Amino acid sequence: MRRIRMAVDWGYCEINGPHSWVSKFPDAAGERQSPIDISPVSVTKFHTEERLQWKYEPESSTKLENTGAAWKVGVKGKGSELKGGPLDDEYVLDQFHCHWGETNDKGSEHTIDGEPFAGELHMVHWNSAKYADINEAASNPDGLSVLGVFLKPGKKNDELEKVVKYLDQITHKGDVVEIPESIDPKLLIPKDTGGYYTYHGSLTTPPCSECVIWVVFKEPIEVSDEQLNAFRQIRKYNKNDEICCDANCDGYVKKNFRPTVPIGEREVKECRQ
Repeated sequence: MRRIRMAVDWGYCEINGPHSWVSKFPDAAGERQSPIDISPVSVTKFHTEERLQWKYEPESSTKLENTGAAWKVGVKGKGSELKGGPLDDEYVLDQFHCHWGETNDKGSEHTIDGEPFAGELHMVHWNSAKYADINEAASNPDGLSVLGVFLKPGKKNDELEKVVKYLDQITHKGDVVEIPESIDPKLLIPKDTGGYYTYHGSLTTPPCSECVIWVVFKEPIEVSDEQLNAFRQIRKYNKNDEICCDANCDGYVKKNFRPTVPIGEREVKECRQ
């Protein structure tokens, strides 16, 4: 018999959802938080001499993990490179994960003019030019850069399918499986990005550290309804003894997005690639 245990420090249920994070993670009340609603008519147009550039090598033997809040693919990052555009340094890919909702009409963390997408993929990079590892980088305002890619319902995404087909092997929090197939991160980025928005923000999950230079692509990539439904089948509790004690939570990660927070005095820039 599984033991009912008190809710973990944070999550997306009524008792430990985003509204409660600040009680344990003070940074969540900061002035540089993410995600935000982006209003295209209010952004600043900008141009840099050096375009935003990314280079990725196909990754083999990546680790797929159920974190209890999402699925996450950890990569070696060898040969990866993100630079230019709003970035002063080179950044290395560390992992990518996804956010989604209970239904396909919402699920992204960032929104455009108040309108959400079905989901949002986050490709997390760290500043390898200044810092020794991702942990040190996450303690600094220019430590991380995250590429945000919106997901919209449509045809099956072949590259994401390499993740989806193994989700039934990480059904519980803490489960990890090796993906034997090679995953090419650049195929997760829209072929025609339509440009991007960039601003200084934070991690969208606790500890909500204000260490991220965000790059949010305008154009989404397509994923199928079946793939989105597969995301919602992972559980937020350990297989042996943990279930959610919130009566309104059935233990599945049906939604895992933080609502948008105020932009405040920050500048959001728009760049055409």
